[in-house]
Amino acid sequence: MDPDVDYAITLLAAVLLGFGFVLQQYAARQEPESRFLSPRILTDLLRKPRWLVGIACMVAGQLLAAWSIGHLPLTLVEPLLTTYLLFALILAVPLSKQAVRWTEVSGALILCAGVTLLSLSRSTKPIGLSFGSFSHWPAAAIIAGIAFVAVQTGLRARGPARATLTGLGAGLVFGIQDALTRQTLQIAQGHPVTVLFTNWAPYCLLGAGIVGLWLMQNAFSAGPLHSSLPTIAAGEPVAGIALGIVVFGDRIQISPGMLAIEAGGIAALILGVVAVARSSAFGGLRKITDVITPHAAPPRAPSPPPHAAPPHAAPPHAASAPQEGARPRAHRREDLNGLRPDADLADLDAPPAASRPRRAHRRPFHGPASGEEGG
Repeated sequence: MDPDVDYAITLLAAVLLGFGFVLQQYAARQEPESRFLSPRILTDLLRKPRWLVGIACMVAGQLLAAWSIGHLPLTLVEPLLTTYLLFALILAVPLSKQAVRWTEVSGALILCAGVTLLSLSRSTKPIGLSFGSFSHWPAAAIIAGIAFVAVQTGLRARGPARATLTGLGAGLVFGIQDALTRQTLQIAQGHPVTVLFTNWAPYCLLGAGIVGLWLMQNAFSAGPLHSSLPTIAAGEPVAGIALGIVVFGDRIQISPGMLAIEAGGIAALILGVVAVARSSAFGGLRKITDVITPHAAPPRAPSPPPHAAPPHAAPPHAASAPQEGARPRAHRREDLNGLRPDADLADLDAPPAASRPRRAHRRPFHGPASGEEGG
């Protein structure tokens, strides 16, 4: 096939992956915190059409990515697939109603450049010329252990930190999935499809895909997209490159020039993750989902009617004004958090003078009419 067609297929895979991730996060962010690391999060999401569309886009993108891995060198496939972060940023802009900034686009491009530099520092063997040894696959177990530690650490954290650590675990598992995809393609090359049912690699590939998907949905539900997606985008190629060297015999060059390229690639990877993590477009997705999430904010108590208070009720001025030296507990909490409303802004929320009820007389209420002149 024409190499230009292979490159176009790889970019199309990145587009589908980026769109799929944004749609999945848009739906998963509505899940309650009690669903974190629970299998029920997947059963809940299966009933959401937006999430199903995102899954369809992701599966199509992964199938095209598998095609690219089988027809192009990994040094080209990995950087091109990482551009899904840029496409996700483009889709997040209209959904979040946030203007895209050059720093965010630059961060995504820097991250892709970092993956490119790391990929160029090693020479990969084409599929068919090398075969992963089963004795070297325990390296995947080590990477899975690192992912487990990251997820358990995220379990003790809250908010963006939890999303970042869980996303890192998902990215590392996806890197293992990429290596298993390469192994499966090598097994299937030159053999009938039935040979896949008698080998271990396809079953491990399916298991890694399910675990990675589950961790990714938990990362999406734990925090905004800009906290989880960059670590997914960085962890996947790093794990894939490591397994390519250990399992498949890819060689890494250790000349001074190549070591400088590798160091630059790692620095660009970190810088790109930080830049994209501060994206206002990804942060805006969290604000939208907070609005549409049920029970996101307690309902406000209805305002009292403007007519006179019933018998045995405290006068309006006594109920609305706190005693001197005492302040309600809620106001103290607002003061501690710097959230106490400004007095000028509070005046703007007050009803007009014409609609305010008359101040009740200070004497006890005994007369039949509240407007009677006091004697």
